[in-house]
Amino acid sequence: MLGKLARQHDPHVLVGFDHADDAGVYQIAPDQALVQTVDFFTPIVDDPYIFGQIAATNSLSDIYAMGGKPMTALALVCFPEKGDLEVLEQILAGGLSKMMEAGCTIIGGHSIRDDETKFGYSVTGTVNPQRVLKNGGAQPGDHLLLTKALGTGVISTAIKKGVAKQSWIDAAIASMTALNKTASEAVVKFCWDHGVADNAPSASKDEGAPPVHALTDITGFGLVGHLREMLLASDNVSAEISVRNLPLLDGALDCVRADLIPGGLKANREFAECVVDYSGDIPEEIRTILFDPQTAGGLLISAADNKAGALASALSSAGVAVQEVGRIARKSTKAAILVSP
Repeated sequence: MLGKLARQHDPHVLVGFDHADDAGVYQIAPDQALVQTVDFFTPIVDDPYIFGQIAATNSLSDIYAMGGKPMTALALVCFPEKGDLEVLEQILAGGLSKMMEAGCTIIGGHSIRDDETKFGYSVTGTVNPQRVLKNGGAQPGDHLLLTKALGTGVISTAIKKGVAKQSWIDAAIASMTALNKTASEAVVKFCWDHGVADNAPSASKDEGAPPVHALTDITGFGLVGHLREMLLASDNVSAEISVRNLPLLDGALDCVRADLIPGGLKANREFAECVVDYSGDIPEEIRTILFDPQTAGGLLISAADNKAGALASALSSAGVAVQEVGRIARKSTKAAILVSP
């Protein structure tokens, strides 16, 4: 639909919606740019306070995925006219707790009456134009690092149906309320310490090769969907995913085997499985989880071959769980994403 609209041309736009990146970036000074994003959704857990925390964590994630620092937020509220206002208060309080943790100030918002509760934020952050981390730029030989386990979509479905084990719920909530702040800051620091951030206009051979070539977060389109966007935004590359290395939340595969499949997963698979080639014996439940829509998922990092190990160590030292899940290769004639055991 966006492709049918008139195109705007503004030289200050460093990142628009051309490559389905995580947030927009607008330069306002030689050394400063705004990072802007918006996200809201319906409740995925029963506890209103935790729902508010998850919504805030998810909204902040796109700022972190661009290497930015969140500054201000506007709340977006849809709530039933005769709903319990104590519930709304708890949602707002949960969201505020995560915004405070992020150092992001809520400066207002907007609410409307709606039969179905929805909540989220529009978030504005800042980034140095020379340190913007985009979802494009992956190069052959890069290692793909992932900072959170997969499975929040299917576990959320199990929660809604009342069949999720408490251990599954606890693991999923811990993941969905963990900010990507530490991971993003570690990546940005690593880039600055080892050269320049990817796509920086001032980058030169004298400054050394940028160690992170592409960065995105894994959210509603699942691992395959967001990896596909990374490949499309890059130049003549494909990806290889090793499923034995995939980090999975406790209970995720149990949910798939029990057919607790969210509609978003089915839509993701129908849309993106055409770019996937399965090599060897890949169990059906593993194939399915590749398309699971994540809420407040982790960062997917395409790091240079000679720096990926050091970056993984830096992330681990910062307390971030990180797992290498694959590699970037030259563009394949068979499929954009090869999935192997």
